[in-house]
Amino acid sequence: MKTGTLKQILLITDGCSNQGNDPIAMAALANEQGITVNVIGVMEKDIIDDRGLKEIEEIALSGGGVSQVVYAQQLAQTVQMVTKKAMTQTLQGVVNKELQQILGSASKVEDLPPEKRGEVMEVVDELGETVELEVLVLVDTSASMKHKLPTVKEALIDLSLSLNARSGENRYSVFVFPGKKKDVEKMLDWTPRLESLTSIFSKLTTGGITPTGPALKEAIQYFKQKRSLRSLIRRDDDEFYEESI
Repeated sequence: MKTGTLKQILLITDGCSNQGNDPIAMAALANEQGITVNVIGVMEKDIIDDRGLKEIEEIALSGGGVSQVVYAQQLAQTVQMVTKKAMTQTLQGVVNKELQQILGSASKVEDLPPEKRGEVMEVVDELGETVELEVLVLVDTSASMKHKLPTVKEALIDLSLSLNARSGENRYSVFVFPGKKKDVEKMLDWTPRLESLTSIFSKLTTGGITPTGPALKEAIQYFKQKRSLRSLIRRDDDEFYEESI
């Protein structure tokens, strides 16, 4: 099985979107283009309303990803867990697709005998260690996130340190919404080191609106721009991967 680049959007927010595109539709569009959308809802003192919780779950569901609501102080371990769980989930989907081609349309990992299932999951685990990973982080900087941003920064640095133990390459970029002058602002271009965030977060300002849909749309466009800068050979039978040369 050839490996390419596994693409994720990691959305960190504490509230409901209130401006621009429908974030659930944008997440579905990302998923169609092979980008998994994971969402972490950050709450404080048990404050997160039902509408916000429903939106978080539906964005992740439409984006083919994982959602988790967490207290701010538990954010670091949650960011790592969600990122790795989404990798396994996506890779298992790729393996299932190959199994269906080999064994027939009804075949999935879950249908295999226990010993065979264990062997397949070992392959999934190995791929999770070796596949190239790109994580575009979208950070909600609306007014209610002001006191949570230092925790977000530490969580992302911890994520970088955790994933650096992999043998596969990692690349990260960071966007915030709302930005100073527009709905979405790029804070960090693609880099293998999230430690670069140390200087960025001190410059962030917080505002009132939460343009989650436009932020997801901008993230999708950013992945597209990156692909257009390289000559990519895409396999028609693999919607999750892009070949990299």
